[in-house]
Amino acid sequence: MDKPEQLHFTESEEANRYLASDGLAVLIGMLLDQQFPMERAFYGPQLLRERLGEDLDADRLASWDPDDLASHFQGPPAVHRYWGSMAKRTQALCQVVVDEYDGKAENIWETAESGADLLKRLKALPGFGDAKSRVFVGVLGKRLGVQPEGWDEKAADWPSIADVAGFEDVATLREQKRAMKAAKKN
Repeated sequence: MDKPEQLHFTESEEANRYLASDGLAVLIGMLLDQQFPMERAFYGPQLLRERLGEDLDADRLASWDPDDLASHFQGPPAVHRYWGSMAKRTQALCQVVVDEYDGKAENIWETAESGADLLKRLKALPGFGDAKSRVFVGVLGKRLGVQPEGWDEKAADWPSIADVAGFEDVATLREQKRAMKAAKKN
């Protein structure tokens, strides 16, 4: 599978190209995909990139003044509904990328020995629990062609952003998630 030109997670072609071409951008987008509309979460890295005036860099973000970084998250528009805590989580995530993966987010998945190893690495990241990690394994495997042995067994087995091939799929996914939540309540 060839790497796509875009991940169609937002309404912005520029943001979608950035997500497809930059591992840290898509990783931060996944981090932000929590208690916030998914298309806005995945637009967050592009918004930060515009506000900072440069591509996102794990080393720079990890060492950025926390209050100044939080002000970039605040907006308007806010990068996330919980911009203060998400700025801190983004910094913590970037610090792990710097300390454990030589500052390159792609090293998390490009050097994983198996799907199980990839899932373990993701679950160890700040802000990534089991479900989010399994969804991201799916994004990597289904959308970006990162398919270490056994990845498909570790990927989410429920509808997720990994199943979004075009932006129109976002609305379909949102309805599927609502139906799943309603079914759990009954």
